[in-house]
Amino acid sequence: MPDKLDLKKQQKDIYAPSAKKVSLLDIGPMNYLMIDGKGAPEGPRYTQVIEALFAVSYTMKFLIKKGPRAIDYGVMPLEGLWWAEDMAHFSTKRDKSQWQWTMMIRQPDFIKQADIDMAMQAATKKKNPANLEGLRFENYTEGPCAQILHIGPFEEEGPTIEQLHAAIEATGHTLSGKHHEIYLSDIRRAAPEKWRTILRQPYHAKTSASRKGD
Repeated sequence: MPDKLDLKKQQKDIYAPSAKKVSLLDIGPMNYLMIDGKGAPEGPRYTQVIEALFAVSYTMKFLIKKGPRAIDYGVMPLEGLWWAEDMAHFSTKRDKSQWQWTMMIRQPDFIKQADIDMAMQAATKKKNPANLEGLRFENYTEGPCAQILHIGPFEEEGPTIEQLHAAIEATGHTLSGKHHEIYLSDIRRAAPEKWRTILRQPYHAKTSASRKGD
């Protein structure tokens, strides 16, 4: 059997950023399981959303591994897209009641909608997690973006987010899209001061035409 597919190791430029320096990159299309929500990332529904995403992702991993394709791969970490009508409520004011979010887990390129349907049926039969009806399979292209690794509790992300935004603006680019986080640590086991979270922000690249007009 071939070696286990590990996308985090294959794409270190995406999943192993520096904690000291902002990096710029261009993220192409990727396939995700996604569920939308709003409000503070606490409470029963948020927990149920995470459980549903992982239940289907792990069910699919084992179905693919044991099926005709016999491909073994690592389930990817949880990710979140975050936004608010006024992004200051997210970056500085931290008013969680105003937050909107899409929680998601990346899937390997060979996963198709038929695989998702099969995994959802199997997960429903075995575990019947709540909020499966809100789950969707979607291709998402982020494009030009900047990212940095934040080490520490989520509540202390504010200064790192400001550093990320400042680095984008310093290059003449403008912020666009939704704030993106990738949760590399298992927060059930790691101490909060050691949590590792990739913070990513898409941007509109400054065009050559705009540079000529500076």
